[in-house]
Amino acid sequence: MKKIALIAFLLAACVAAGRAQESRQDVSVSGMALIEPFIASSTDVYVHSNTALGALASYRFMLTPSSALEANYGITYQNAITYHFNGPYHNQVLTRTQEASGAYVRTFHYRKFNPFAEAGGGMFFFVPIMNSGTTTIDAKQQKTIGAIYGGGVAYEISPSFDIRAEYRGMLTKVPTFGVTQFNTNKWYNIYNPVIGVAYHF
Repeated sequence: MKKIALIAFLLAACVAAGRAQESRQDVSVSGMALIEPFIASSTDVYVHSNTALGALASYRFMLTPSSALEANYGITYQNAITYHFNGPYHNQVLTRTQEASGAYVRTFHYRKFNPFAEAGGGMFFFVPIMNSGTTTIDAKQQKTIGAIYGGGVAYEISPSFDIRAEYRGMLTKVPTFGVTQFNTNKWYNIYNPVIGVAYHF
């Protein structure tokens, strides 16, 4: 009986030690691009922009070995959003875009490759950069609510580190920067490719 109790105790201790050493959290830092699509609207306003480059920081907490909650903060350097209206007339707003979002992440394990999918919601901040590249003085910072979704794959390079590549989509209203003429009554589906490194602890 004592031997059985001792074996049970050792097994429980091993399980507890194993769980204590499991990586339940990770942080990642990534480079990213924001590719905003061309928008043609019912209000005769046409919107296009160039690609923005930036960085994304993420934190994940594992609920189970295959499910996690994720918090993200992203920021771009700048890109130009151009609004065409009334024929040849147009205005350009140099913009810094920021994201604060949260998502549920589902991971599928296959050896060193870990594909994952995610979905969630967030807040997006479109901040005009008031220099010579912005052609209207009326542009104001705009905050919008939206959703994120995506999928990617993590490749384990060690027990503590992996490389992640992901495609994310960001759904939010096309910004107007508080300028009535810029209103499109449309939504953006922004393309957001991301690649970076994660550290597990």
